[in-house]
Amino acid sequence: MKAALEGSQAIARAIKMCRPGIVCAYPITPQTHIVENLSQYKADGEGDYEYVLADSELAAASIVEGASAAGIRSYTASASQGLLLMTEVLFNIAGMRLPVVLTCANRSVGAPLNIWNDHQDAMTVRDAGWIMLFASDNQEAIEMHIEAFKIAEQLQIPVMVNIDGFLLTHTLERVDMPSQNYVNSFLPVYKPKKGTYLDVKDPKIFGCYATPHYYIKIREELQNDMLKSKTAIRRIFSEYKKMFKKGNSRLTEYYGPKNPKTIIIAMGSVINNIRHTLNEENSKDVGVLKIKVFRPFPKEEILNTLKGIKNIIVLDKAVSLGSDSPLAAEIKSICYSQIKAKINGFVIGLGGRDITPDIIKQVINEAKKMESGFSRFVY
Repeated sequence: MKAALEGSQAIARAIKMCRPGIVCAYPITPQTHIVENLSQYKADGEGDYEYVLADSELAAASIVEGASAAGIRSYTASASQGLLLMTEVLFNIAGMRLPVVLTCANRSVGAPLNIWNDHQDAMTVRDAGWIMLFASDNQEAIEMHIEAFKIAEQLQIPVMVNIDGFLLTHTLERVDMPSQNYVNSFLPVYKPKKGTYLDVKDPKIFGCYATPHYYIKIREELQNDMLKSKTAIRRIFSEYKKMFKKGNSRLTEYYGPKNPKTIIIAMGSVINNIRHTLNEENSKDVGVLKIKVFRPFPKEEILNTLKGIKNIIVLDKAVSLGSDSPLAAEIKSICYSQIKAKINGFVIGLGGRDITPDIIKQVINEAKKMESGFSRFVY
């Protein structure tokens, strides 16, 4: 079905069609419309799930943690300080290998107080052990949420789907909503494997006390499974594309000329700003690489795309205070000794600051003159 929907409405419809057993959340701008719509579906008898309004984000994360541990398909959403309040539980959910799906409607963090979009919330919890997807538009957000449940449940690793607050959550776009029958075929009813959930007839311990001898081994196992998850994510992306004729099987996407001199790397809705600017300029030597999957970091795909490139520009909507910006640091790390290119990072769009075509042109021009170093702020 084709429809003009606000991003939050489209995501709520997608979540409803995924048939979770529980939806639990606490309202916080700009994710509130998602859970409001899911609440309305429940009130109207359209949502066959338990809807729990928690008294805080910490409680919301704890409730879906418990539900998932009991073998229930579980969903929540948050943003900004709300996501940070969940931090303790996010680590526990990943460490206990619970397949929770969470929408992060990306928003700045305080202080100062700001409700607009950047990626500082997600970047703060990037090492919690969650697979992290970043949508560039609302159509992709629909796809990623449906894929997220399948990824999480097959790998026993939670998935966070990141969508830019207001820029996507509150913007109407024309989208193709899949039919319920197709979603049912792609994502079967959740039937967790025996031994992966709490059962009084087969008692298990989740998140038990681990001495140093065992703790490092358990964390290594999660790390290895995260790294290996790239193969399964590509396969599930491919299955979705085959069934719905949408998306692709890659963890990254490149747009632009065949042999560019410069590649801009970024995540989220800014990709569309960059593409628009390059099209308007009729650029023949600049391309853009979209990072769809930030965790696990798609090292191999990125390096293959960057072969032979002499000038790399990384745009971050986050800052790692006292160090390089997060995405720029990742790119520099994997390129070290493998890609002989000048790499320049730029911090843009913090607190929802507009990212105009002039900003994109500015970073391209500045990168030509700069030597590699910590990311610069541009606004």
